[in-house]
Amino acid sequence: MEHSRGTIFIATIIVALGILGAQLFWLQVWSEDQFEEISEGNAVRMVRMLPARGAIYDRHDSLLVDNKPTYTITLTPRYFDMTKTAYLATLLEVPDSVVTAKLNEARRWNPYRPSPSFRDIPFEIYGRIRENAFLLPGVGHEIAQGRRYVSAARGAHVLGYMREIDRGELAGFQKQGNALRYRQGDLTGKTGVERGYEKELRGAPGSAWRVVNVHGLDIKSYLGGEEDEPPLSGYDIHLAMDAGVQALAESLFVNKRGAAVAMDVVTGGIIALVSMPDFDPVIFTRTLDHDTWAYLNMRADKPIYNRATMNQMPPGSTWKPFIALMALQEGLIQPEGFNSTYLCPGHHPVGKGHIFRCLGAHGLIDVQQAIRHSCNTFFFELARRMDVNTFRDYANMFGFGIEAPTDIAEQTPGIIPDSAYFNAIDPYWGIGYTMNLGIGQGDMGVTPLQLVRYMAAVANGGVLHAPHLVDSLRNSETGETRFPDLPESVRVPVDARYFDIVREGMRMVMEEGTGRQAQIPGIPSGGKTGTAQVSSGRRDHSVFIMFAPFDDPKIALAVQCENAGDGFACAAPIASLMAERYLKGHLPNTPQTRFRMRRALMTTSEAMFDENSGDAE
Repeated sequence: MEHSRGTIFIATIIVALGILGAQLFWLQVWSEDQFEEISEGNAVRMVRMLPARGAIYDRHDSLLVDNKPTYTITLTPRYFDMTKTAYLATLLEVPDSVVTAKLNEARRWNPYRPSPSFRDIPFEIYGRIRENAFLLPGVGHEIAQGRRYVSAARGAHVLGYMREIDRGELAGFQKQGNALRYRQGDLTGKTGVERGYEKELRGAPGSAWRVVNVHGLDIKSYLGGEEDEPPLSGYDIHLAMDAGVQALAESLFVNKRGAAVAMDVVTGGIIALVSMPDFDPVIFTRTLDHDTWAYLNMRADKPIYNRATMNQMPPGSTWKPFIALMALQEGLIQPEGFNSTYLCPGHHPVGKGHIFRCLGAHGLIDVQQAIRHSCNTFFFELARRMDVNTFRDYANMFGFGIEAPTDIAEQTPGIIPDSAYFNAIDPYWGIGYTMNLGIGQGDMGVTPLQLVRYMAAVANGGVLHAPHLVDSLRNSETGETRFPDLPESVRVPVDARYFDIVREGMRMVMEEGTGRQAQIPGIPSGGKTGTAQVSSGRRDHSVFIMFAPFDDPKIALAVQCENAGDGFACAAPIASLMAERYLKGHLPNTPQTRFRMRRALMTTSEAMFDENSGDAE
């Protein structure tokens, strides 16, 4: 009996010690962060010091984006006196229900940390709340930074925009041990350079330790600031973009849908990138209402959609220089002598009594003349001779059908068909499918970014660059300069003499062919007009590619104007004006320049504001 009592007594002690030990573990280990924050909140609080976000400049070091002060009121639910709800609402000039909703939202995130609840408030309201801070426990403030846009070039799809971090992003950062770097309510880049270089632009937050009373009110710095860590400013971004060329291109795209991309032939830097319709980045520096957000995302014209890197459509006759290069390299046509010409009677037989028509009867012509006259018959024949899988391989070599290695986050690979593709859509497909590819029509889609990359490779003799927005990153505090992490350029495996032949054909286009009215006075160039056919009954798409100067290429361009007619109707004058502005530094007031300007501005995209439009997407 006594033995049983002793056993029960010992067991009771062990159980009690186990319960106490578990409670101690829960308090000191499992809930350490929570209770440490509560205890320190009664005496010392860490206040984040946000760094200055990096500014953005163009290639000439002209400022595009910097920062402006913004005023935010924070709420810490743990210390907030609910009897002050109406008083705070009066100071903020909002209904009581808004303050209550913000408190509930902050409580869901973390009741012990200040939550940025009222952003971008006017300085007058901010000052009013600061004056009454002693009456408002749990109400704090932050002087943060918002973006300020100072250039005539909007560059909406280049610069991108910032919005409040969402729960998924925040959880990802916290898993990486970056809890100090990001918190609920912080802004982060969502598109463009702001997104692609978020880490570099943001910098590193610092911390300041403050003594607070039991009501959460700031008293003084802790230990005279000995434990404080200053923030480190973000890197300034220096773009390859030329703000003058960008602004010009944006002005020429008024009342149009489409895109234009200009690239540095030597480096691959993006000189200009326009997608229209676009949006004003300034709207993202303010609280965005539901109607505005719906307009940006749900309207058929999709202002937030990046047509320059995602809009895939047939390239039309701008594809013919590519077909010529492939055919020459594969021996489907010879540069001279036997098998160097083909007879164009104005059409090409397809089979079973069907024909594909040409734009004219060009007679016996070679590759250069075929490019100059944009002879469909010649390129139908080259496509008839080619293997469709070889076609796909060459297209991939020139960057089509694949995503480009670039610092541009938003892009699509486009569509380049092969035999497996055609087998999937039509088991009975025939030679007509392949022949149509020879003139850039049919089941294929390319983006303006891909077109300009290919154009730059033709211009420089076969070097395919990684297109990039950013030239360099510089930190003014540390003096460090960094460069984008991009792959090395690659050389397209096509004989150099074939590039010379094709370029000469493109020079003839600009001097004697369909591009002659887009020629830049005093600057010889090479180019190719294109018309991307549309089957919906709307006008065709206007497409144009170009490089200049001819003997020492510095800039390549690709322009798409949706539902605007043939290649010269819209795309060609826009491209040539952009090139002239870049090469001369201005647009001279000459009859030729005024003519191209009128032509560019008078052409609009058909059904520009038709909510049912958008067949190119």
